[in-house]
Amino acid sequence: MALSRVVLASGRSVDLTELHLSATYGNVLEGYPCKPLNDLAIAGLLRSAERFHPGVPVHLIPPPREYPDQFAGAFGPVEVLPAVTCVGSFRSEPLDPGHDRALYRSRLTVAWFQPTSHIPSGYDAETELLDVDWEQLATDEEL
Repeated sequence: MALSRVVLASGRSVDLTELHLSATYGNVLEGYPCKPLNDLAIAGLLRSAERFHPGVPVHLIPPPREYPDQFAGAFGPVEVLPAVTCVGSFRSEPLDPGHDRALYRSRLTVAWFQPTSHIPSGYDAETELLDVDWEQLATDEEL
């Protein structure tokens, strides 16, 4: 059973079967949000997503970056990512119409950032998540 069902902009319904949420800056002990720190956080999120379900394609939705401060510190200007990192495992009907729907599912792991710990559902998700090009990014898998 899925945690939720998301309807992509393409009209395809995808089931969210697993979701890992964490605080974007939860492990930062000192310093401030800046481009070098954020680049490391994004790379770490991508590595985590790749380990989430080996063999399943991974798509990283590039996060928005905000610059709330005009002053730069030692590592450059303050640059803030959304507060929550997400790695979700999604599945849907097979991509290949020749595959038996009882034996195949399409799968994709998606990594993204969002401002709250809200679980995406229906049409209520970050726009970038709803715009995922499932047909180009997902792959069919035999059950």
